[in-house]
Amino acid sequence: MKMEREAQLARFAANAVFVRCERYGAGHINSTYLAAADNGKKYILQRINDHVFSDVQRLMENITAVTEHIRARTQDPRSAPAFIPTTDGKLWFRDAEGCWRMQEFEENTICLQRAETPEDFRESAVAFGRFQRLLSDFPAERLHETIPNFHNTPDRFRILEETVRRDPMGRVKNVLREIDYALSQKDTVSQLQKLRDDGTLPVRVTHNDTKLNNVLFDAATRKAVCVIDLDTVMPGLSLYDFGDAIRFGAVCGAEDERDPDRVSFSSELFRVYTNGYLSACGKELTREELELLPLGALTITMECGVRFLTDYLDGDHYFATTRAEQNLDRARTQFKLYADMRKQEHTMHTAVKEELLL
Repeated sequence: MKMEREAQLARFAANAVFVRCERYGAGHINSTYLAAADNGKKYILQRINDHVFSDVQRLMENITAVTEHIRARTQDPRSAPAFIPTTDGKLWFRDAEGCWRMQEFEENTICLQRAETPEDFRESAVAFGRFQRLLSDFPAERLHETIPNFHNTPDRFRILEETVRRDPMGRVKNVLREIDYALSQKDTVSQLQKLRDDGTLPVRVTHNDTKLNNVLFDAATRKAVCVIDLDTVMPGLSLYDFGDAIRFGAVCGAEDERDPDRVSFSSELFRVYTNGYLSACGKELTREELELLPLGALTITMECGVRFLTDYLDGDHYFATTRAEQNLDRARTQFKLYADMRKQEHTMHTAVKEELLL
C-alpha cells in the first residue's frame, strides 16, 4: 500500500526517503501531517486552507520575509520555522487536492494547548514579545494584508449590524440582550482603529493569533523557542497581539462554557503575561502603546465576542461547531470576560505601570 501523501512529499527537495506520514496536531484551519524519513529526520507537511487564505502566494511571501528577517537578527537556528523548497525552487505548490508546503520539524520541543503553570504563560509572552522586538525594524508596509480588515473593530460591528437587519436564521429575537450589550461598547472598543487611522499608533508586524499553542517550548527547559503558525502575519497593531493573548490566556473557564458565570478574568495572569511581554519588547513600544495595553485586551475580547455572535446569527458558517448554540456560548463567554476586564481596568493599568518600573 502506498504511503499516505507520497506524491506530495516527492515534490519537495528534502533529500530524504520518507517511510511514514500521518495526521498531526489539532489545528482547525490547515491539514497537517508529520512525515518521518529513513535518516531519522522529521518534517511537517501542510495543506493550506485556500478558502480561508485565498492568495497563497502572498501568504507565503509574508512568511518568507518575516522568517528571513528574524534569522538575520538572531544566532539561534530555531528562532523561526524553516521551510523546505519544492524541487523547482518554490515554497509551495498546488495539485488537485490543494496547496502544499513543508517545513522542518523542531525536535525536542513541545506545544501546549493550555498553560500548565503561570511560568508557561509568561514564556509565551516572552516569545511573542521577542517576535515583536526582532521585527521592530521590519517595514510592515511590505507585508500583504492576507485577510482584509481582520482586526478592524468598527467594521466587525458594521457586519454585526447588517446581520441583525437581515436576520437570516430568525435568531435575533433570542439574543436581543447580547446584541444590545455589544453595541453599547462599540465606541469604547473602536478607539484603537481610530488611533491607527490617524497615525497615533504605529503599524507593526503582527502575528494575529497569539494563542499559547502557537509557541514552541524546549522540552527540557520549558523555555520558549519560537513562534509558529505565521499564516496570519500582517500589518497591524502590537495591541492586537497583546490583547488576543490576554483574551485567550488570562481567563478562568472554557471559551465555549455554557454558564458564563463560570468564566472570569484573572488579573494575576494578566500581570504574569505583562511581565514576560514587556521584558522582551517593552523598550520597543511607544508611550501610547504601553498606556493602551489594557484597551488592547478589552478590544480584542469584545471583537471576538462580536464575531462569534455574528456567526451565530448568520448560521454558523465561519467558526466550526460541534453542537447547537456553541457560537452563542462563545459570544457570551467573551462578553462576560470583557465585563470582568472593565471592572478591573484600574488593576490592569497599575500592573502595566509597575512592571515598567521593575
